[in-house]
Amino acid sequence: MRQPAQISVPPATIDEAAAEASAVLADGGLIVIPTDTVYGIAARLDEESAVEALFAAKLRPRDGAIPALVASVTDAQRLVSGELEAHEGLLRRFWPGALTIVVRRSDTVPDWVTAGRDTVGIRMPDSEIAQAILAAAGGALAVTSANISGAPAACEVADLPEELLRHVGLVVDGGRCPGGRASTVLDLSAHPPRVLREGPIDADELRRMLPDLVT
Repeated sequence: MRQPAQISVPPATIDEAAAEASAVLADGGLIVIPTDTVYGIAARLDEESAVEALFAAKLRPRDGAIPALVASVTDAQRLVSGELEAHEGLLRRFWPGALTIVVRRSDTVPDWVTAGRDTVGIRMPDSEIAQAILAAAGGALAVTSANISGAPAACEVADLPEELLRHVGLVVDGGRCPGGRASTVLDLSAHPPRVLREGPIDADELRRMLPDLVT
């Protein structure tokens, strides 16, 4: 079985890993990257064939949307229809970190990422390596957990499934992910806002800023 290229940080620098990852993505390939929560598999948002390969790698149903990871709030704003200022306090408190927000998408986010939905999940990871790779790739990537759909998430490179790796061009090994759990998903497009997936940030903590939160 074909094995993907691998770069480890250290001994490679973060900048070296970001440059190598960006080159694979520019060719339409998939990469695996460490984040603050779990390892993720990433593709360019604007490359339909790459996103299709991501679905295939995970054996993920095509009706499941893929979230986006961003390098900054400015990068997130480009993906959103409307202003993020309404959520400024929430983002200041939880970004970068283990909170994915679901918001109305802008026209820059293609249907093949959102499965035709008018919303997109966005997160800014609290990981220097992930942020550097995202910035080098233009600020945003389609990223979801690097596992077979329904299987446990990978917290280190040794946990990555062989079936997924045969679709991947590069694995960036940043050691064990400190969080160990997939992010909390908060739907801010709903009224009232709703927790779609419980994760490291619990509902009680969110409710301090969103009193009408539904779980």
